[in-house]
Amino acid sequence: MVEVPLDFPRTWVEFTDPADADTVVRADLTWLTSRWTCIFGRGCRGILADRPDDGCCSHGAHFVDGDDEARVTAAAGRLTRQEWQHRQAGRRGLVETEEDGSRRTRIVDGACVFLNRPGFDGPPGCALHALAERQGTHPLSTKPDVCWQLPLRRSFRSVERPDGTSYTEVTLTEFDRRGWGAGGHGLDWFCSGATEAHVGTEPVVTSARAEIVALIGEPAYAVLLDQCRTAPSGHPASTG
Repeated sequence: MVEVPLDFPRTWVEFTDPADADTVVRADLTWLTSRWTCIFGRGCRGILADRPDDGCCSHGAHFVDGDDEARVTAAAGRLTRQEWQHRQAGRRGLVETEEDGSRRTRIVDGACVFLNRPGFDGPPGCALHALAERQGTHPLSTKPDVCWQLPLRRSFRSVERPDGTSYTEVTLTEFDRRGWGAGGHGLDWFCSGATEAHVGTEPVVTSARAEIVALIGEPAYAVLLDQCRTAPSGHPASTG
């Protein structure tokens, strides 16, 4: 069981978004054809050595915007005591504001307020995830954006062509250690490059279909799926 290096050859594809002629999707086929799967509770070592049961929830979740925070706040109001270990603490406050003004889920006893810890009689792991399962919905409807997207990473940039025209480039790739910023290099373990997490029965492009559609839209997903079907599966954590 090893964690592969951050930099290795990758296969990329670029195509115009069928739903928007001014957008080009740039997708990492090496990541999307990999066999990564979440192994929380099934061998996940967590990002902190002294808190392996936290998974990637030790630092809480930073909200993308007000809509993200509002959705999570509304979902928290539907959680029961049987589903949420720290419901009482959460009702006293769900959010913390950092020095830079960013907002994140509150930290309680060393981890996210929504994380159910070992010994709790209710569902293990994220209470918001458990809520989605009870409701029969996808976790992207209840969890913070950063949580349901991991370890997918979407980014945007404006690109100017030599003829003076421009387009928006949307990149879809692996959220590796660097996605956490400089602190990512100090994480004890991270799943996207760890061989023990590349044990899925299907590639990321299909196992994370709902997430990818939410990030790039259905028309672009259809093109991407077709590209992945003929792409080589070359992620070293999946093939090594």
